[in-house]
Amino acid sequence: MTDKNLNKYANRLVDAFLKNKIISPLPIKYTKKISIAQKLRRLCESKIKKPVSGFKAAGTGIPVLKKLKEKEPFYATVYKHNVLKNKKTIKINKFTLGIELEVCYVIKKNFFNLKQKVTNKNIKKLITHVAPCIEIVGYRQKKKGIKSLGDLCSDFGANVKFIIGPKKKYKNQSVKNLKTNIYNKKINQSVFGNTNTVYINPLNSLRFVLDKLQKDKIKLNKNFNVFTGSTVGVVPILGRGIYRGFIKNLGTVEAKIN
Repeated sequence: MTDKNLNKYANRLVDAFLKNKIISPLPIKYTKKISIAQKLRRLCESKIKKPVSGFKAAGTGIPVLKKLKEKEPFYATVYKHNVLKNKKTIKINKFTLGIELEVCYVIKKNFFNLKQKVTNKNIKKLITHVAPCIEIVGYRQKKKGIKSLGDLCSDFGANVKFIIGPKKKYKNQSVKNLKTNIYNKKINQSVFGNTNTVYINPLNSLRFVLDKLQKDKIKLNKNFNVFTGSTVGVVPILGRGIYRGFIKNLGTVEAKIN
């Protein structure tokens, strides 16, 4: 595999991302191994000049990681134009994988000036707000299902849209072992979950992302969001209408699926 080939497919994927269109699947050699998928993702992100909202953790379910024979999750950049306010409408297509319910943190920009490693002690001083969040996940490619973590990673982390619910000022709220639920009353679809399914818990997932940002020497000049991974897995969207996500102690977030 040459850099020229990698660049060709990155350009094709970036064009699909920016124009909101679906392309033919990338060759499997670019998506099967996470190391190659990471290279493709980073190359794609380097070509995007739109404002950054933050970053997402993906592949945070430990059983899923074991099934896919991977050691850890990955992170991907989230762009501002894909982050919507509560109760907004999202249009989906047949290559949408599903809907997720997550914990979102707002992190101070002075994190990027931090000289020491992020720890369980100093991480709490970096958080300004916490909120429930809905993520719509899917491909820019004509493919379905997840055969490898690289499938998700190579396609911009498979993030399509994010809806952030009401933000609460962070006062050291515990996010461990909180019951969660996402439901669509119109079609009687309801899935329960728990925050502890997210890479031990969402705060640990946050630390993972911040650690990777430090190692990759990523810099922003503003506060940013970190989306920590699904508490309910990837829930299939079985019908249109309003999906409501609830995380105990954090609140409710809504997205209208069209």
